[in-house]
Amino acid sequence: MSEQVKTTKKEAPVLKWYVVRAISGQEKKVKQYIEMEINRLKLNDYVAQVLIPTEKIIQVRNGKKIAKERSFYPGYVLIEAILVGEIQHIIKNVTSVIGFLGETKDGEPVPMRIAEVNRILGKVDELTESEGTVSNTYTVGESIKVINGPFNGFNGVIEEINEEKKKIKVTVKIF
Repeated sequence: MSEQVKTTKKEAPVLKWYVVRAISGQEKKVKQYIEMEINRLKLNDYVAQVLIPTEKIIQVRNGKKIAKERSFYPGYVLIEAILVGEIQHIIKNVTSVIGFLGETKDGEPVPMRIAEVNRILGKVDELTESEGTVSNTYTVGESIKVINGPFNGFNGVIEEINEEKKKIKVTVKIF
C-alpha cells in the first residue's frame, strides 16, 4: 500500500484593493505621502498604485466656465497592495490617515470585492474620458432668470439645449 501525501503549494501573495480612510480634503496629500513612503522604503513591489477617484465638474461663475476636480468619494483613498509584514502599519502611520475601511476586530483590513473595484475603476475611466459635467442641469421649457449679460434680470424660457457646446438658447420677454 502506497500512501499519497498531499503537499500544499504556498500561493504567492496577490495584489488586492483596499480603502484607506483619510481626513476629508486631505486625499491628495495622503496619496503623495503614501507614495513618498513607499518609494523611500523601496516597497514598490508591495504597493502597485494609489488612486483617488475624482470627477471633473464645470461650474459657471460670473459668466466664465471654471473646471474643478472633485473627489468622488471624499475622505477615501484606494490602494492596490499586498499587505504583508509592516506595510499595513506604514500606511496607517502616514500623516492624515485615519485607518483602513472595514477593519476586523483583530486589525486586519478587508479587501474590496472585485465587483466593487471594477465598478469604481469603470466609473473613474468614464469620468476621465468625459470632459466634465456641468453642475446645473436644464430642461427645455424651464423658466429661468438671466443673471449676466445685457439681459441681466430678465426672465426667460429655455428653447434649446446644446450639450456639445454646453450652451442653451433662451427666449426672453422684454415687454
